[in-house]
Amino acid sequence: MCEKMKIFNLTQHPATPSQLRDGVYEPSPELKERIRRLLTFEEPPSTAMIKARAEELAAIAAAHKARYAMIGGASYLMSALERALIRRGIIPLHAFSKRVVEEVMDPETGEVRKVQVFKHLAFVLPPRE
Repeated sequence: MCEKMKIFNLTQHPATPSQLRDGVYEPSPELKERIRRLLTFEEPPSTAMIKARAEELAAIAAAHKARYAMIGGASYLMSALERALIRRGIIPLHAFSKRVVEEVMDPETGEVRKVQVFKHLAFVLPPRE
């Protein structure tokens, strides 16, 4: 993926600065909240609920003329969401991050803390059958 893509953020989380540099763009705050609600399950979902939410999320991306969508969330939703997006001609992408441990010094106390940071490195296409 050499060319700069415009990638609709269809996750619960705001895009990181490096994801934004890689072409991810955010929906409006109101729509982001709707996406968060659709991606959040308070109790075990039925198959019908999973399919319905996947379809609604894909419809949101299609309404925003997305060509690519960064997806992430409950593993039991992702394959249904991938299929729903592909049916609409939208290519689903998963963010690939690497966990990196960084040492951070507190300038006032001189204490050093080790902090784990997830660094966005690339996007991964799901396998096609």
